[in-house]
Amino acid sequence: MAQFNTPGFTEDRVDNTENMEVRRKRLKFRSWHRGIKEADILLGSFADKFLADMTEEQLDKYENILREADSDIVAWITNDRPPPDKYKNDVMGMLKSIDYIKILK
Repeated sequence: MAQFNTPGFTEDRVDNTENMEVRRKRLKFRSWHRGIKEADILLGSFADKFLADMTEEQLDKYENILREADSDIVAWITNDRPPPDKYKNDVMGMLKSIDYIKILK
């Protein structure tokens, strides 16, 4: 089993039997309710823009990113630190593609 850095994330792995609509709603909720406001804004805005059109494979990648600590995710998105190799993928590229400054205005 993979080790993640998010205390309180109850699902320890991706559930491939979960209904896609339910999964998208769960991931959207998790995106907007992180624990630190910066992560809520970054991940919630991302979820609003991209979740509906993401493939199952992309949802798997995103869900695994969500299992990491907010401070790490924010640092990766804002390029304060490079993400680990396992997260250098299309979903991380999508996370970095949003102009979050415009969202805050």
